[in-house]
Amino acid sequence: MPGTRPGMTAEYAEGMVAKLKVMCARSMHLIVGELGAAFGKAAGHDIAFDFGTVGGLEAKIAAGETADVYILSVGGIGKMEKAEAVVPGSRKEVAKTFIALCVREGAPIPQFGTLDAFRKLLESAKAVATSDPAVGGSAGVHLDKAFKETGLESMMAPKAMPQKTGAEVAKRVVEGKADFGLTLSGEVASVPGAVIAGPLPAPFGQDTIYCAAVRSGSAVKDAASDFIAALTKPDTRAAWKKAGFEKP
Repeated sequence: MPGTRPGMTAEYAEGMVAKLKVMCARSMHLIVGELGAAFGKAAGHDIAFDFGTVGGLEAKIAAGETADVYILSVGGIGKMEKAEAVVPGSRKEVAKTFIALCVREGAPIPQFGTLDAFRKLLESAKAVATSDPAVGGSAGVHLDKAFKETGLESMMAPKAMPQKTGAEVAKRVVEGKADFGLTLSGEVASVPGAVIAGPLPAPFGQDTIYCAAVRSGSAVKDAASDFIAALTKPDTRAAWKKAGFEKP
């Protein structure tokens, strides 16, 4: 086919429009949506996004749903590599996020850098917004486990305000309904008026590295690879940092 590159599938050739589906962890919806839309416009491709919790997306994939690009946790992409569901060697680290303490803009930053200080902060709070573990988000699942392991589950029960998304956690803080919130840094950065006070101490803190990979059965593998490359260009780092993410 005229215009094809070596190894390119027949469905995608130079100058042709590729219809690309991207399944991506929800905490990155703003930055991936922004950079992805810019890539699509520049390349002339049609891109559809499916954002959800890592747990929710893994359930969709297990049920048979597919995409051309997957952007999930290291563990999630690792499972797909073992199942030969992604192109070997296509995995690329995209960004790192962490579970953060969120406060309202203008509010004093509390002391919470040690386990003892964090415990005292939790005890003094009337309401704490958290990611709901039932939804399957990595922050909610990890915090739920940490509260149980540290014996703080019963203390947190009457004051916890579980939210469906990390953005909703930050919104409850901005609204003044919660003293502070606990969720992924990328989710906090997406809400005006919400401030990342810093990462939580161990064992509550957790860094999450997100990776992108191309589906083995994709008909537009080259376009999918180009999409991933567009997300990870050096000149995108400032945008990622503004969105609450760090370089892996």
